[in-house]
Amino acid sequence: MNRSKVAAIQMTSGTGVNANLAEAERLIRAAAADGAGLVVLPENFALMSKGADEQLALREADGAGPLQSFLARVAAQARVWLVGGTVPLAATDPGRVRAACLVFDDRGRRVARYDKIHLFDVCVPGAGEHYQESATIEPGEAVVVVDSPWGRLGIAVCYDLRFPELFRRMQERGLEVLALPAAFTATTGKAHWETLVRARAIENLAFVVAAAQGGVHSNGRETFGHSMVVDPWGQVLAQRPSGSGFAASDLDRDFQGAVRRNFPALEHRRLKCGP
Repeated sequence: MNRSKVAAIQMTSGTGVNANLAEAERLIRAAAADGAGLVVLPENFALMSKGADEQLALREADGAGPLQSFLARVAAQARVWLVGGTVPLAATDPGRVRAACLVFDDRGRRVARYDKIHLFDVCVPGAGEHYQESATIEPGEAVVVVDSPWGRLGIAVCYDLRFPELFRRMQERGLEVLALPAAFTATTGKAHWETLVRARAIENLAFVVAAAQGGVHSNGRETFGHSMVVDPWGQVLAQRPSGSGFAASDLDRDFQGAVRRNFPALEHRRLKCGP
């Protein structure tokens, strides 16, 4: 059997960067000790800020900075491939950052960078919550899928999950496993999180490793949690409902291959995304 374990880390990150990094490292090492070789951190793992100034203060130049060094070091020491949630990197607009998801291999070498494309500018119905990520985040443009020991690994972040055309673009590049750092609100998570995660797995016949923030944060925000690993048939293989911890499961690549052979929906497509 062709199996390998992955883990979706769940955190309730606060406003203290050092405390958040210590908790992230603890959970990464725990997942590695449990046998995980691919570990995904949630969005904003290092800081759930109270305002834009804190995010801007944490901004790093691409390729150099404490958060990037942290991710490289822990990936190498824990001997895991690490999908590093999101890190605020310098943008072309000096008043904003890029929400960059960086991937490091088990020797601490950076192998991919994905900048969040879809920004959460919404008023949440019935919740009295308003978000405007575009005020502090500059959107990315590039779709990212890279080779990994678990197959072709695609990267998306949180609100991206609502845009299936992104994942069809990934599928055209060979998507087999999707890493999804997120910080869904409690309201939107309850309504849509599991449905969307499972839908992206089913329609792309792909595994999804969805790592979420979960709990009440010191900045006053509440996130939904329910980090999970989902297989290409839409089955939830593991889930962490709330609080810090991780959801871990083997990825059975033989099962994925059998599903794609016997249920070749990807080959039956008649409508394509535009150029």
